Amino acid sequence: MERNEKTCGAVKAIDVLVTPSLLLDRGRLERNIQRLAEHAKKLGVVLRPHMKTAKSIDVARHVFPHGPGPITVSTVAEAEYFAGHGFRDMTYAVGMSTASAIRAMALCRRTGVDVKLLLDTVEQADALADVRAATGVTPSVFIELDCDDHRGGLKPDDPKLVEVAGRIVTAGANLVGVLAHAGESYGLSTLDALVTAAENERLATVRAAEILRARGHACPIVSLGSTPTAHFAENLEGITELRAGAYMFFDLVQHGVGVCDIDDIAVSVLATVIGAKPEKRWVLVDAGWMALSRDRGTANQQVDQGYGVVCDEKGRVLEDVIVSQASQEHGILTIRSGSGKSMPELPIGSRVRILPNHACAMAGQHDFYSVVDGESPVIEARWERIRGW
Repeated sequence: MERNEKTCGAVKAIDVLVTPSLLLDRGRLERNIQRLAEHAKKLGVVLRPHMKTAKSIDVARHVFPHGPGPITVSTVAEAEYFAGHGFRDMTYAVGMSTASAIRAMALCRRTGVDVKLLLDTVEQADALADVRAATGVTPSVFIELDCDDHRGGLKPDDPKLVEVAGRIVTAGANLVGVLAHAGESYGLSTLDALVTAAENERLATVRAAEILRARGHACPIVSLGSTPTAHFAENLEGITELRAGAYMFFDLVQHGVGVCDIDDIAVSVLATVIGAKPEKRWVLVDAGWMALSRDRGTANQQVDQGYGVVCDEKGRVLEDVIVSQASQEHGILTIRSGSGKSMPELPIGSRVRILPNHACAMAGQHDFYSVVDGESPVIEARWERIRGW
């Protein structure tokens, strides 16, 4: 019997889980996966799902029911894990350090997998020669693009784009393409703005590829994606592949952006009511920021969801009940400020589900998923997660 799962006959039941515990709704997961797969197919691009949210072979097998396909990873540990489960085509979509590149290429040497690296500086490009010498493997490399001033990367018209490409070749590596991520889309909330962001991402990425091709670089892969722009892209002409990760689970930030409904959010933390302060209109649960994460991604959105929206044990939203405060192992449930609602009856020992601001951050606090389906109390499976770097 698992440490945190008891059985009722032969059936594992949610009501005997030790809390806090991470739940994954299989039906919602499958619906979310199908939605983006169909959209990518309609747009005529390869979907390269980002596994940084799920970090689970069991989730990956739902994304790829017919066998391993192309994936994106955010850590070398993820690359090693998925390589051990038969995945052979990966993009490591974090700017490389020499140490991480050597470790990734050593994985390629041992297993025959193809792990493509990401960089945006001359210094990183020059370091590829050392990586090649240390491992005996010729790295395949993307140049990271900045399409919206969100993070790293080079602007398409930056002269350094061509310079970095040349240095990649000089270092004896393969330039396989360009890669962009429209991270500023997470701050949007209207249809027009999201469609515009998706088109701007496309135009910038295609422009960079055209510049490199004009200078003699083949640039076969033109890759872009964020969960918001992936869903609102109307035209991906010139793009070869689409990346997204949070779409499998969704979360309250994505809901605030307008990408999903509350009923699409597939992960939650099951918590137990352990106290109350009636004079303060507080209910205390045993899930603090160690279980929910410190992510406050909705704080700057139109609706601030605190540390998470509260549902009953079956996953039905308790209107205007949020986790308004969190310490390490305690969460404080209150009615949202300005609401005229009253706190529902939540006696000591009752259970609630808390929806995440950021699915990646919440899931990252836990070692496994307890898989459920809708309002059913049955735990269908336990799916392990990879952690670390």
